[in-house]
Amino acid sequence: MLAWLTLLATLVVGYAVLCLVYYLLQERLIFVRRPLSRNYHFRFQQTFEERWITGADGAELHGLYFHAREAVGVLLYFHGNSGTLRRWGKRAPRFLRSGYSVLMPEPRGYGKSGGRLSEQALLDDALLWYDHLLAQWPEDRIVVYGRSLGSGLAVPVAAWRNPRCLILESPFARLIDPARNYFRWLPYTWLLKYRFANHLAIRQVRCPVHIFHGERDGVVPVASAMRLYASIPSAVERQIHLFPTGHHSDLARFARYHRTLRSLLAVPGMPAAGPWRAGRAPGGADDRGAAARAGPQR
Repeated sequence: MLAWLTLLATLVVGYAVLCLVYYLLQERLIFVRRPLSRNYHFRFQQTFEERWITGADGAELHGLYFHAREAVGVLLYFHGNSGTLRRWGKRAPRFLRSGYSVLMPEPRGYGKSGGRLSEQALLDDALLWYDHLLAQWPEDRIVVYGRSLGSGLAVPVAAWRNPRCLILESPFARLIDPARNYFRWLPYTWLLKYRFANHLAIRQVRCPVHIFHGERDGVVPVASAMRLYASIPSAVERQIHLFPTGHHSDLARFARYHRTLRSLLAVPGMPAAGPWRAGRAPGGADDRGAAARAGPQR
């Protein structure tokens, strides 16, 4: 009997320690951040520039703006939980080919962006980036795109504003869903400091919503994406595009993904026009925005 009690006590203590370790290290597990020197020089074949804005707490936030030729709109791209724009910037061409310039913000602690992490700070930053684009583009030419963890920023932004369209790739209904997919026996309801409750925020979205998800996704279960889809108001135009053999990060290998994306980004009858032709932004500021501190690069 004593041996069983000792074993039980050991298991309880071990479980408590595991919970404590997860609670203390969760930011490192959720946000796989890699800093870059402020002097780091990005290299892409497409024309781009570095942009900077200041967060509500004074944090300096960095992003890359890729220029489309004869641009008809702009796409705000929130990337996934790992890597920097050195990697994610390679995805810009798929949107540029459809005539969309692309703004890719770097979350706090990633790449050249500074600032202390919190869910509220990340959400506030995402909204600042959207409003940064509003100084150059009307809302009916702004598309918001969220990839995986980036969906936790894209959905609230689309709920608080009214972009032309919201596109989500491998999104979740709640952050707790992919967490449980890794180790379902932890009490995440009490441990997680980050909620990213997309299933609640999306109820306020008024623009069309399109979801891409692989049915073999081993990171975010497809059931989570289905719950998110079910949470979209019935009055909102919505569609979920499922890929039976798709995983978490390989949807771009499917021709149907690219065909659907081109169709979603098509703007029938809209003349090609971009902020670089607009001359001046509201308030008389230069159309590159007051926070754009670096010129075009290659």
